[in-house]
Amino acid sequence: MVLGAPLRIALLQLTSHGWDRDANLAKGERFCRQAATKRADIALFPEMWSVGYRPFDPDVAGDREHWLSLAVGREDPFLQHFRRLAAELGMAIGITYLEKWTRVPRNSLTVFDRHGEEALTYAKVHLGPWDPPDNACAPGDDFPVACLDTAAGPVRTGAMICFDREFPESARMLMLGGAELILTPNSCDLDDEKSGIGDIRIAQFRARAFENLLAVAMANYAAPQQDGRSVAFYPDGALVVQGEAAEGIVIADVDLDRVRRWRRQEVGRDEARSPGKYAAVADPDHPRPLR
Repeated sequence: MVLGAPLRIALLQLTSHGWDRDANLAKGERFCRQAATKRADIALFPEMWSVGYRPFDPDVAGDREHWLSLAVGREDPFLQHFRRLAAELGMAIGITYLEKWTRVPRNSLTVFDRHGEEALTYAKVHLGPWDPPDNACAPGDDFPVACLDTAAGPVRTGAMICFDREFPESARMLMLGGAELILTPNSCDLDDEKSGIGDIRIAQFRARAFENLLAVAMANYAAPQQDGRSVAFYPDGALVVQGEAAEGIVIADVDLDRVRRWRRQEVGRDEARSPGKYAAVADPDHPRPLR
């Protein structure tokens, strides 16, 4: 461990080869190796990298079945390749994939630590109900937090995936689990000028850091697949880094001492919580005003 060294997160802002899993594996390895030459502690992929977050067309015969056949388990060669690569490079890798599951697949992230051990697996909890691939997946059922061993020291790490960050409960559950850092694979335009909402998703992500006294880091697909702009924030809301639209590696150097100082300074915001008054948040039978 190098005392005082920042935690270096390589946000792999890439375009995919769609359903060509082998091509995605090869490209992912190439960029992980580039991240290692930049002395990254963690390399993070955008959402569902194994199939490039490419949906199937429900109106095309056999398309869904082909998509389902591309799901991989944790012992499959695709995942094991990145496990071995993490150990070889001495760098944690957050690899995203369509995960083979009991009935339908899950939208998942596995973080292999720098020793090649599985440190964290998270399946996306909040699934967009409108289109494949999200509405064809099974949701995850919890928000695990792991102590990730890095060259910058241990860091309590959790994950959200894309749509999860639009629900304040996701980041709050991770904060309650002790997370200091949230890794966020993403697949959507972060500055949505077409709909008129602008960069509200980035502002929202910044708020998740400030609300929960932790650092956040997001890897998004590059243009033209999405619009890039991969981004990281400190818990005080300060920007760590933000990428442009083009493909490349966006380096986020996170000062963990700064993160922890802010957490100690602002501890009163946690102590003032009144969870006994928030029952409606967790009550599935509570009236739903947006309907």
